[in-house]
Amino acid sequence: MSKLKSVLLTIVGTMITGFGIGVFLTPNKVVGGGVSGLSTILYHALSIPPGVSFLVINLIFLLIGIRILGVSFTVKTLLGATLISVFVQVFSYIPLYTENIILATVFGGVLYGFGIGLGFAAGASTGGTDILGRLIQYKFPTVPIGKLLLFVDGIIIIISLIIFKNIELTLFGIISLFISSTTIDMVISQLNISRIAFVITEKGDEISELLVSSSPRGVTVIDVVGAYTKDQKKMLFCALKESESEKFQKKILAIDEEAFIVFSESQRIKGNGFYLYK
Repeated sequence: MSKLKSVLLTIVGTMITGFGIGVFLTPNKVVGGGVSGLSTILYHALSIPPGVSFLVINLIFLLIGIRILGVSFTVKTLLGATLISVFVQVFSYIPLYTENIILATVFGGVLYGFGIGLGFAAGASTGGTDILGRLIQYKFPTVPIGKLLLFVDGIIIIISLIIFKNIELTLFGIISLFISSTTIDMVISQLNISRIAFVITEKGDEISELLVSSSPRGVTVIDVVGAYTKDQKKMLFCALKESESEKFQKKILAIDEEAFIVFSESQRIKGNGFYLYK
């Protein structure tokens, strides 16, 4: 992925996340874990601006763990944490969109997860409990980081119950955590979806030359024999981005209207012009 695309994805992702936190989650006291949850608690308990507490907490975590996490991870996290802190604070000044706790939980969770998913795709980190989880894992390397993050988020949600003394808010926080986690997984999954094309044709050499010369995708040519007709043909194998499928098909049919084309969905392709988001 180019650096420009990575930076743009990071900015857009942190903006969307900041919007979800500042407009929906924090004003309605929905704590779904993470530093956003801590900043929400501090805002309502001590009137500390959410953007300020978000940045300060991340800086503390980074200063504690800079030797363990490394300079590269620290710099990336500092960029993401700073951007999201700014956006959270800016969007917190927007008038309250809704006081309906269900709408706030759903839309806040979706926006939070979608933004974080884009950030992950860009290779960025917004810090938060991700840093704390990595620090704990350093001491307990055999424990999966996913379980560590779930444990930390659980503690933050329990703290919100102690502070707000409202079991319904706690339950909505758990729902928000589930929604945001599911959304992150969906975003990463969708970004990785590509197409595999299988083309059976009598004009394999001609078509493969056209595809190689007019697109960035490679083509593998395989000799095949029809089981029923015993005709010898060529099978072209090509990995494509989903957006390239229509143009790919038109190029083939322009040469061979009788070509047999099969498109199959692929969840993960890496190498040769493909980037694996994770």
